[in-house]
Amino acid sequence: MCADIFYAFDMDRDGKISGDELSVMWPNFILPIIRPTSALIVIDVQNDFIDGSLAIRNCPAGQEGKEVVPVINHLLQTVPFNYIFYTFDWHPEDHVSFIDNIHLRNFHESSLVSKEEAKIFDTVVFEGPPEIEQKLWPRHCVQKSWGSELHSELKIAENAIFIYKGTCSDIDSYSAFWDNQKLSQTNLSEELKTRGVTDVFVSGLATDYCVGYTALHALEHGYRTILIEDACRGVDLKDIKAMQDKLVAEHGVVVTSDEVKDMVLGRDRKPELGYRTAMLAAVQIDSR
Repeated sequence: MCADIFYAFDMDRDGKISGDELSVMWPNFILPIIRPTSALIVIDVQNDFIDGSLAIRNCPAGQEGKEVVPVINHLLQTVPFNYIFYTFDWHPEDHVSFIDNIHLRNFHESSLVSKEEAKIFDTVVFEGPPEIEQKLWPRHCVQKSWGSELHSELKIAENAIFIYKGTCSDIDSYSAFWDNQKLSQTNLSEELKTRGVTDVFVSGLATDYCVGYTALHALEHGYRTILIEDACRGVDLKDIKAMQDKLVAEHGVVVTSDEVKDMVLGRDRKPELGYRTAMLAAVQIDSR
Protein backbone atom coordinates (compact mmCIF):
# COMPACT_ATOMS: atom_id res chain seq x y z
CA MET A 1 0.00 0.00 0.00
CA CYS A 2 2.77 2.48 0.96
CA ALA A 3 4.70 1.69 -2.23
CA ASP A 4 1.60 2.31 -4.34
CA ILE A 5 1.06 5.68 -2.67
CA PHE A 6 4.68 6.71 -3.22
CA TYR A 7 4.53 5.62 -6.85
CA ALA A 8 1.36 7.66 -7.40
CA PHE A 9 3.22 10.90 -6.67
CA ASP A 10 6.71 10.02 -7.94
CA MET A 11 5.76 11.25 -11.39
CA ASP A 12 9.25 11.15 -12.89
CA ARG A 13 9.91 7.70 -11.39
CA ASP A 14 13.28 8.72 -9.91
CA GLY A 15 12.56 7.15 -6.52
CA LYS A 16 12.23 10.54 -4.78
CA ILE A 17 9.50 13.09 -4.14
CA SER A 18 10.71 16.39 -5.56
CA GLY A 19 9.49 19.84 -4.60
CA ASP A 20 7.19 19.95 -7.61
CA GLU A 21 5.82 16.52 -6.79
CA LEU A 22 5.29 17.56 -3.16
CA SER A 23 3.31 20.58 -4.37
CA VAL A 24 0.91 18.14 -6.04
CA MET A 25 0.96 15.69 -3.14
CA TRP A 26 0.13 18.32 -0.51
CA PRO A 27 -3.38 19.41 -1.66
CA ASN A 28 -4.35 16.08 -3.20
CA PHE A 29 -3.18 13.69 -0.49
CA ILE A 30 -1.68 15.19 2.66
CA LEU A 31 -4.16 18.01 3.34
CA PRO A 32 -7.32 15.84 3.22
CA ILE A 33 -5.66 13.50 5.72
CA ILE A 34 -4.47 16.06 8.26
CA ARG A 35 -7.31 18.57 7.81
CA PRO A 36 -10.36 16.68 6.57
CA THR A 37 -13.60 18.48 5.82
CA SER A 38 -16.39 16.22 6.98
CA ALA A 39 -20.06 15.75 6.22
CA LEU A 40 -22.46 13.47 8.06
CA ILE A 41 -25.27 12.22 5.83
CA VAL A 42 -28.32 11.04 7.78
CA ILE A 43 -30.20 8.86 5.33
CA ASP A 44 -33.97 8.33 5.34
CA VAL A 45 -34.62 8.26 9.11
CA GLN A 46 -38.31 8.66 8.30
CA ASN A 47 -41.47 7.51 10.02
CA ASP A 48 -42.44 4.90 7.44
CA PHE A 49 -39.10 3.11 7.88
CA ILE A 50 -39.41 3.08 11.67
CA ASP A 51 -43.08 2.72 12.63
CA GLY A 52 -44.92 2.89 9.34
CA SER A 53 -45.71 0.89 6.23
CA LEU A 54 -42.11 -0.18 5.56
CA ALA A 55 -40.82 -0.48 9.12
CA ILE A 56 -37.37 -2.09 9.06
CA ARG A 57 -38.35 -4.42 11.90
CA ASN A 58 -40.76 -6.22 9.56
CA CYS A 59 -38.06 -6.97 6.98
CA PRO A 60 -36.13 -10.28 6.92
CA ALA A 61 -33.28 -9.08 9.20
CA GLY A 62 -35.77 -8.05 11.89
CA GLN A 63 -33.69 -5.05 12.90
CA GLU A 64 -35.21 -2.10 14.77
CA GLY A 65 -34.92 1.09 12.75
CA LYS A 66 -35.51 3.38 15.71
CA GLU A 67 -32.25 2.22 17.27
CA VAL A 68 -30.29 4.47 14.91
CA VAL A 69 -31.87 7.62 16.36
CA PRO A 70 -29.97 7.84 19.69
CA VAL A 71 -26.71 6.88 17.98
CA ILE A 72 -27.10 9.61 15.37
CA ASN A 73 -28.23 12.13 17.99
CA HIS A 74 -25.12 11.39 20.05
CA LEU A 75 -22.93 11.92 17.00
CA LEU A 76 -24.64 15.24 16.31
CA GLN A 77 -24.06 16.36 19.89
CA THR A 78 -20.45 15.23 20.29
CA VAL A 79 -18.72 15.23 16.90
CA PRO A 80 -17.80 18.53 15.17
CA PHE A 81 -18.83 17.61 11.63
CA ASN A 82 -18.37 20.51 9.25
CA TYR A 83 -21.70 19.86 7.54
CA ILE A 84 -24.85 17.84 8.20
CA PHE A 85 -27.15 16.48 5.48
CA TYR A 86 -30.51 14.76 5.85
CA THR A 87 -32.00 12.77 2.98
CA PHE A 88 -35.65 11.98 2.34
CA ASP A 89 -37.25 9.24 0.29
CA TRP A 90 -39.83 11.52 -1.35
CA HIS A 91 -42.17 9.61 -3.63
CA PRO A 92 -45.16 10.74 -5.71
CA GLU A 93 -48.43 8.83 -5.33
CA ASP A 94 -47.89 6.83 -8.55
CA HIS A 95 -44.33 5.76 -7.79
CA VAL A 96 -42.96 2.72 -9.61
CA SER A 97 -41.80 0.96 -6.42
CA PHE A 98 -45.27 0.69 -4.82
CA ILE A 99 -46.83 -2.74 -5.19
CA ASP A 100 -50.31 -1.22 -5.33
CA ASN A 101 -49.26 0.66 -8.49
CA ILE A 102 -48.33 -2.37 -10.60
CA HIS A 103 -51.57 -2.01 -12.55
CA LEU A 104 -50.28 1.33 -13.89
CA ARG A 105 -47.41 -0.21 -15.88
CA ASN A 106 -46.83 -3.09 -18.27
CA PHE A 107 -44.50 -5.91 -17.26
CA HIS A 108 -41.64 -6.71 -19.63
CA GLU A 109 -41.63 -10.20 -21.11
CA SER A 110 -38.33 -10.90 -19.31
CA SER A 111 -39.90 -10.46 -15.88
CA LEU A 112 -39.69 -13.72 -13.93
CA VAL A 113 -42.72 -12.67 -11.89
CA SER A 114 -46.04 -11.92 -13.56
CA LYS A 115 -48.36 -9.07 -12.64
CA GLU A 116 -50.85 -11.59 -11.23
CA GLU A 117 -48.22 -13.30 -9.04
CA ALA A 118 -46.33 -10.23 -7.83
CA LYS A 119 -46.04 -9.64 -4.09
CA ILE A 120 -44.08 -7.42 -1.72
CA PHE A 121 -40.28 -7.84 -1.97
CA ASP A 122 -40.52 -9.50 -5.40
CA THR A 123 -38.32 -8.13 -8.17
CA VAL A 124 -40.09 -7.52 -11.48
CA VAL A 125 -39.22 -5.92 -14.82
CA PHE A 126 -41.32 -3.09 -16.23
CA GLU A 127 -41.43 -2.28 -19.96
CA GLY A 128 -40.52 1.38 -19.58
CA PRO A 129 -39.00 3.11 -21.43
CA PRO A 130 -36.51 2.63 -20.04
CA GLU A 131 -36.86 -1.06 -19.20
CA ILE A 132 -36.51 -1.19 -15.42
CA GLU A 133 -35.88 -3.96 -12.91
CA GLN A 134 -37.73 -3.00 -9.76
CA LYS A 135 -38.11 -4.44 -6.27
CA LEU A 136 -41.69 -4.03 -5.06
CA TRP A 137 -42.29 -2.31 -1.73
CA PRO A 138 -45.34 -1.27 0.25
CA ARG A 139 -46.49 2.30 -0.37
CA HIS A 140 -44.12 4.46 1.67
CA CYS A 141 -42.75 7.98 2.11
CA VAL A 142 -45.35 9.65 -0.08
CA GLN A 143 -44.51 13.33 -0.42
CA LYS A 144 -45.78 15.49 2.48
CA SER A 145 -47.29 12.49 4.30
CA TRP A 146 -46.63 11.58 7.95
CA GLY A 147 -44.61 8.62 6.74
CA SER A 148 -42.24 10.88 4.81
CA GLU A 149 -41.39 13.02 7.85
CA LEU A 150 -38.18 12.57 9.80
CA HIS A 151 -38.70 10.73 13.08
CA SER A 152 -39.78 13.11 15.84
CA GLU A 153 -36.92 12.10 18.16
CA LEU A 154 -34.21 12.70 15.57
CA LYS A 155 -32.29 15.92 16.24
CA ILE A 156 -32.16 18.35 13.33
CA ALA A 157 -28.86 20.20 13.16
CA GLU A 158 -28.74 23.93 12.67
CA ASN A 159 -27.96 24.92 9.07
CA ALA A 160 -28.54 21.36 7.85
CA ILE A 161 -28.92 20.66 4.14
CA PHE A 162 -31.88 18.56 2.96
CA ILE A 163 -31.75 16.24 -0.05
CA TYR A 164 -34.86 14.71 -1.68
CA LYS A 165 -34.68 11.54 -3.78
CA GLY A 166 -37.09 9.18 -5.49
CA THR A 167 -39.13 12.11 -6.75
CA CYS A 168 -39.67 10.76 -10.28
CA SER A 169 -42.72 8.52 -10.75
CA ASP A 170 -41.08 6.04 -13.13
CA ILE A 171 -37.73 5.29 -11.51
CA ASP A 172 -36.55 4.47 -8.00
CA SER A 173 -33.61 6.07 -6.22
CA TYR A 174 -31.79 4.21 -3.48
CA SER A 175 -28.72 6.45 -3.61
CA ALA A 176 -28.87 10.06 -2.46
CA PHE A 177 -26.70 10.91 -5.50
CA TRP A 178 -28.32 9.20 -8.49
CA ASP A 179 -31.48 7.36 -9.43
CA ASN A 180 -31.13 3.60 -9.88
CA GLN A 181 -30.45 3.92 -13.61
CA LYS A 182 -28.10 6.91 -13.25
CA LEU A 183 -30.31 8.95 -15.54
CA SER A 184 -30.50 11.94 -13.20
CA GLN A 185 -28.73 13.28 -10.12
CA THR A 186 -29.82 15.05 -6.98
CA ASN A 187 -27.94 18.16 -5.88
CA LEU A 188 -25.97 16.23 -3.22
CA SER A 189 -22.66 16.02 -5.07
CA GLU A 190 -22.75 19.69 -5.99
CA GLU A 191 -23.54 20.65 -2.39
CA LEU A 192 -20.60 18.57 -1.12
CA LYS A 193 -18.23 19.87 -3.78
CA THR A 194 -19.18 23.50 -3.18
CA ARG A 195 -18.32 23.09 0.50
CA GLY A 196 -14.99 21.38 -0.13
CA VAL A 197 -16.00 18.17 1.63
CA THR A 198 -13.35 15.44 1.65
CA ASP A 199 -14.85 12.88 4.06
CA VAL A 200 -18.42 11.55 3.87
CA PHE A 201 -19.85 9.67 6.85
CA VAL A 202 -23.09 7.78 6.17
CA SER A 203 -25.75 6.68 8.65
CA GLY A 204 -29.44 5.81 8.69
CA LEU A 205 -31.75 3.40 6.88
CA ALA A 206 -31.22 0.96 5.30
CA THR A 207 -27.64 -0.36 5.21
CA ASP A 208 -28.14 -2.65 2.23
CA TYR A 209 -30.17 -0.15 0.21
CA CYS A 210 -30.17 3.63 0.52
CA VAL A 211 -27.23 3.91 2.93
CA GLY A 212 -25.07 1.45 1.04
CA TYR A 213 -25.75 2.83 -2.43
CA THR A 214 -25.16 6.37 -1.22
CA ALA A 215 -21.81 5.26 0.19
CA LEU A 216 -20.82 3.50 -3.04
CA HIS A 217 -21.67 6.55 -5.10
CA ALA A 218 -19.79 8.82 -2.67
CA LEU A 219 -16.73 6.69 -3.40
CA GLU A 220 -17.37 7.02 -7.15
CA HIS A 221 -17.48 10.79 -6.74
CA GLY A 222 -14.09 10.70 -5.04
CA TYR A 223 -15.06 11.24 -1.41
CA ARG A 224 -13.31 9.38 1.38
CA THR A 225 -16.30 7.39 2.60
CA ILE A 226 -17.08 5.96 6.02
CA LEU A 227 -20.12 3.85 6.97
CA ILE A 228 -21.00 4.10 10.67
CA GLU A 229 -22.19 0.56 11.35
CA ASP A 230 -24.07 1.08 14.63
CA ALA A 231 -25.80 4.17 13.21
CA CYS A 232 -27.43 2.04 10.48
CA ARG A 233 -29.96 -0.76 10.28
CA GLY A 234 -30.82 -2.90 7.27
CA VAL A 235 -33.27 -5.17 5.51
CA ASP A 236 -31.48 -8.51 5.04
CA LEU A 237 -28.47 -9.77 7.02
CA LYS A 238 -26.81 -11.39 4.01
CA ASP A 239 -27.23 -8.25 1.92
CA ILE A 240 -25.96 -6.04 4.76
CA LYS A 241 -22.75 -8.06 4.94
CA ALA A 242 -22.38 -8.06 1.15
CA MET A 243 -22.78 -4.28 1.01
CA GLN A 244 -20.21 -3.72 3.76
CA ASP A 245 -17.76 -6.04 2.01
CA LYS A 246 -18.26 -4.18 -1.26
CA LEU A 247 -17.55 -0.83 0.39
CA VAL A 248 -14.37 -2.16 1.98
CA ALA A 249 -13.26 -3.62 -1.37
CA GLU A 250 -13.59 -0.12 -2.85
CA HIS A 251 -11.43 1.31 -0.02
CA GLY A 252 -14.26 2.74 2.01
CA VAL A 253 -14.25 1.91 5.70
CA VAL A 254 -16.83 0.54 8.14
CA VAL A 255 -16.48 1.88 11.68
CA THR A 256 -18.47 2.21 14.89
CA SER A 257 -19.67 5.54 16.23
CA ASP A 258 -17.03 5.70 18.98
CA GLU A 259 -14.33 5.96 16.28
CA VAL A 260 -15.87 8.87 14.41
CA LYS A 261 -14.79 11.88 16.48
CA ASP A 262 -11.08 11.12 16.17
CA MET A 263 -11.50 10.62 12.42
CA VAL A 264 -13.29 13.95 12.02
CA LEU A 265 -10.57 15.70 14.02
CA GLY A 266 -7.85 14.10 11.89
CA ARG A 267 -6.39 12.14 14.81
CA ASP A 268 -7.37 8.69 13.50
CA ARG A 269 -6.04 8.43 9.96
CA LYS A 270 -7.28 5.21 8.42
CA PRO A 271 -4.71 3.98 5.86
CA GLU A 272 -7.49 2.69 3.59
CA LEU A 273 -8.83 6.21 3.15
CA GLY A 274 -5.36 7.58 2.46
CA TYR A 275 -4.78 4.89 -0.14
CA ARG A 276 -7.97 5.72 -2.01
CA THR A 277 -7.13 9.42 -1.91
CA ALA A 278 -3.73 8.73 -3.45
CA MET A 279 -5.11 6.50 -6.19
CA LEU A 280 -7.73 9.09 -7.17
CA ALA A 281 -5.09 11.81 -7.21
CA ALA A 282 -2.90 9.63 -9.44
CA VAL A 283 -5.71 9.30 -11.97
CA GLN A 284 -6.21 13.07 -12.00
CA ILE A 285 -2.48 13.67 -12.42
CA ASP A 286 -2.23 11.20 -15.31
CA SER A 287 -5.15 12.85 -17.09
CA ARG A 288 -3.45 16.25 -17.18
